[in-house]
This record gives sequence, structure tokens and C-alpha cells, in this order.
Amino acid sequence: MSIEQFESWSLVIGIGGLIAWMLLIIWKMGQESGAGRYGYFVLFLALGLGFVGFIAKTVLIELLKL
Repeated sequence: MSIEQFESWSLVIGIGGLIAWMLLIIWKMGQESGAGRYGYFVLFLALGLGFVGFIAKTVLIELLKL
């Protein structure tokens, strides 16, 4: 495995783990605040937009390589 491949896999796994952790934190915030269905939606929409850009960028890069 080359250094470039290792860095690419490490980035995907590391950022993916951080995104999963952030989703867990957002879910726990909604649970502790007693948010209803609309509250969960607003929490995930407002706080989740940060990593949606990273996922969209990764998908676009892979699509444009083809």
C-alpha cells in the first residue's frame, strides 16, 4: 500500500468516524432536550450541513473522475 492510498483511506475512515460521532451527539442533544419530530429535523438540518458539504465534495470528485 502506497502512502497516497493510506492517506486517502485514513481520511475517509477518520472523517467518516467523526461524522458518525457528530450524528450521535446531535441525536443525544435532541433526546436530552425533549425535541419532537420537528425539533430533530431542525437539529439535524442545521448542525448536519457542515459535513454534507464534505460528502457532496467527495461524491462529485469521484463522479468527475469517470
